[in-house]
Amino acid sequence: MSYHVPALLKESIAGLNIRPGGVYVDVTFGGGGHARAILEKLSSGRLIALDQDADALANRPDDKRLIMEQGNFRFLRHYLAHHGYRTVDGILADLGVSSHHFDVAGRGFSFRQDAPLDMRMNAGARTTAKEILNGYPENRLQTIFSRYGEVPNASRLARHIADARRNEPIERSGRLLEAIEPCIPRGMENKYLAKVFQALRIEVNHELENLKSLLLQSVALLAEGGRLVVITYHSLEDRLVKHFLKNGLFEGEAAKDIYGNVQAPFRQVNPKVIVPTDEEITANGRARSAKLRIGERVNSNNIKKHERGKS
Repeated sequence: MSYHVPALLKESIAGLNIRPGGVYVDVTFGGGGHARAILEKLSSGRLIALDQDADALANRPDDKRLIMEQGNFRFLRHYLAHHGYRTVDGILADLGVSSHHFDVAGRGFSFRQDAPLDMRMNAGARTTAKEILNGYPENRLQTIFSRYGEVPNASRLARHIADARRNEPIERSGRLLEAIEPCIPRGMENKYLAKVFQALRIEVNHELENLKSLLLQSVALLAEGGRLVVITYHSLEDRLVKHFLKNGLFEGEAAKDIYGNVQAPFRQVNPKVIVPTDEEITANGRARSAKLRIGERVNSNNIKKHERGKS
């Protein structure tokens, strides 16, 4: 299967600060690139890997140190408890959409192929992009395109979709492109359509809600000194990660002690975001928009080092 080459691989693995006997989690296994790099640094340690896409299971290496589950990382606490872990030493999330998802026409992630409008990361999930486009009221479509795609003419876009579906359901990407053609700025077709498809994909998969859940869980699940390593690919994700690592919140300012020190659960290992080098972008074009942020768990007086045993 064609999964993307992991962006910022060396930097993200270094960011985990792996101990050979530690316990680590890769919550976005995909093609297994990060997982294999983590396993190379482990001796007696363990790696727990998650991916909600059943296709990813075929990429699992034969390694007794690896525990793999098909599932969404919003349930990370559940999966760790099931395998007997209360805390771990590192959590890695590569939030990018893989080449596999873009290249398999039947999944509907790409506007470059006429395909059913599906976009589910987990093929067993309930809602598809087709159901959103044909079932959401116009004002809700406008909100999605504005909030998740930052589409400048979201109101006009939603109106064209609402008008088009009255005559014929919008079930394929080719039909969607035909319906919204008047809304697409000339000379900016690819950029505009990428925003439209991003917005639909985020809504279908509840991506921002799931990311928030992961970040909140990481506070309790990481042992003191444990690392949270997150690679994002668009500004909505990056803003959430940046603010959370800085303040422990998704918005607003963190609480301070009587001395004015910020009471945040993480120390930013890289206050300045890490981005790919020109050389990496040349070798792997899909790394272009990648941004890496790393946080180290601090002030966890009530959290012991990872313990074996059910929580």
